Amino acid sequence: MTVVIDSLVVDCHDPQAVAQFWSAALDWPILSESEDEVMIAPFQEPHPGAFPVLFGRNPDEKRVKNRWHFDLAPDDQAVEVARLEGLGAQRADIGQGDVPWVVMADIEGNEFCVLKSLKNGAE
Repeated sequence: MTVVIDSLVVDCHDPQAVAQFWSAALDWPILSESEDEVMIAPFQEPHPGAFPVLFGRNPDEKRVKNRWHFDLAPDDQAVEVARLEGLGAQRADIGQGDVPWVVMADIEGNEFCVLKSLKNGAE
């Protein structure tokens, strides 16, 4: 049996707004869009081992820390954190303590991490 991941689905209240945030954050184009779903990816055609992110409408409230999250590996951590804050992200405290990465949350509170500069080795 062969199976591949088709997409990573992120539940959200406003798929258009959250997808716009992540499209800008990752510099990925929007591939498809409807009222209830928006898909972004770094490519137009399928690529083995890589998959798009689908933002789907869900009315449920976020109650706890995400079980899955993105780890972003920038060229420069401080510059990237500032850029993401400019897009609407906020720093988040999930009890991480003193760590070399920055925990942030997107515009609907979904946590993600910005790792140290790739120039210095990502952690």
